[in-house]
Amino acid sequence: MDELINWILEEGRNSDDLGAIFKGVSERLVAQGIPLLRTNLGMPTIEPTAALLRFEWSRDKGLASDALSPEDGYGAQFQRSPIRYLLERNLFAERFNLEDPAVVRKFPLFEDLRALGATEYALRFVGFSRGRTALRGASLSMTTDRPGGFTEDELAVVGRILPALSLVAYRIGLSRVAVETLGAYLGPQTGANVMQGMIRRGDSQVIPAALLLADLRGFTALVDANPGTEVVGWLNQHLECIGDAVTERGGEVLKFLGDGLLAVFPSDRIGAEQACREALRAAVDAGARNAALNGRRAAQGEPTLDLTIALHFGDVIYGNIGTARRLDFTVVGPAVNEVSRMEALGKALGRALLLSESMAHRCGQPVLRLGAHQLRGTTGVREMFALL
Repeated sequence: MDELINWILEEGRNSDDLGAIFKGVSERLVAQGIPLLRTNLGMPTIEPTAALLRFEWSRDKGLASDALSPEDGYGAQFQRSPIRYLLERNLFAERFNLEDPAVVRKFPLFEDLRALGATEYALRFVGFSRGRTALRGASLSMTTDRPGGFTEDELAVVGRILPALSLVAYRIGLSRVAVETLGAYLGPQTGANVMQGMIRRGDSQVIPAALLLADLRGFTALVDANPGTEVVGWLNQHLECIGDAVTERGGEVLKFLGDGLLAVFPSDRIGAEQACREALRAAVDAGARNAALNGRRAAQGEPTLDLTIALHFGDVIYGNIGTARRLDFTVVGPAVNEVSRMEALGKALGRALLLSESMAHRCGQPVLRLGAHQLRGTTGVREMFALL
């Protein structure tokens, strides 16, 4: 048994694949003579779109895993589950004899397992932390189809490996939370840079990038005339139209600016022309999605928000700024200032999409020259363009 515990700890130190580790544990328990039919490992997570990670190993199908939304993870199926049964009674472990018809009728899961020939279902909880995070613990269930169920010695073997397995699950769960949370708040590329250690004030690099600055017109009036909760819901719908168009084309939403956003399409890997083309496609798609949303909203008698987008290409300083203990990962530099001024100019010109000269020459689409314009806060004039 010490050999299996050492294997768990070694794999948990070198790998972030909890599913592969759980599969290895299940298979090694079978190799030691424990007649497992199916095992399940469930663990809460902290992600915008997932509430629970679930891993299931079965003797005939191998490993399956999924991430459940709050609705699926704690929905109707959970309400009628042995897990909730134990939680309500503050129990940490329980065995269920599936050869007893009265026990089988307690939960729909038991009826399914009995149909597969299962004879016993054993469930245990393992705690992780005492309120420091939402990763409070994990649930481990085991099912056998041997007549008479598990022996006490077999369950004792599993009990001995549980501390090592729970430690590995906690470590991998925290790592996943860090990656997913940073990705949600900073963007996946920026989050990856932070995970790689780019965390000190002043850590930065100069990168060439296509910049997309989007702004929703009329938002201030909307806030003044409607309840705040409704406004937030409407704003999220519009921002999703823009953000999805950006991320689907390899861009990254770097910052939400109240009623707009700033996105970057770095060109270091794909080249300047391709970065500009993807940024332009994202801008056109965002405009189309926003228009479609406005159509649906208008049909329901709800207010609409029009969209202005400015596109520019140039060098930006990409990195950390702020105080010693409160940092912001962002882009700064003349190119950022110019795209900001362009967005205001686009509103003044009545243009939903405005392109700088550096963008127009690289985007691969026919453009219309709008003449030279003075951008507030900059010296000289800049040529502006729109799509034909």
